[in-house]
Amino acid sequence: MTKITYSDFEKIEIRVGKIITTEEFPEARKPAYKLWIDFGQFGIKKSSAGLTKLYIRQDLVGKLILAVTNLPPRQVANFMSEVLVLGVVMDDGEVALIHPDRDVLLGQRIL
Repeated sequence: MTKITYSDFEKIEIRVGKIITTEEFPEARKPAYKLWIDFGQFGIKKSSAGLTKLYIRQDLVGKLILAVTNLPPRQVANFMSEVLVLGVVMDDGEVALIHPDRDVLLGQRIL
């Protein structure tokens, strides 16, 4: 594992968002959902997330999540993903979302 400095870590903007809309994403190479996430003062951003095995799409609406918000947008099939939703990759390859354990202000930065 490559070690980084704290100043390297500070360059990564991880912010709190709330999923406000979801859609199926059959065009994605791997099973995924399209997500629209509210980051408060930073606006609504889109993301493609491979959460189909552990989460029912409709149940994701209203969930708080953590996402990297300062990566360049990435084209995923016919969809532009603007943020990287963070999750824990489990032994079977499924992804469990990382989220705050209480309500917090949308857009707040994580350090």
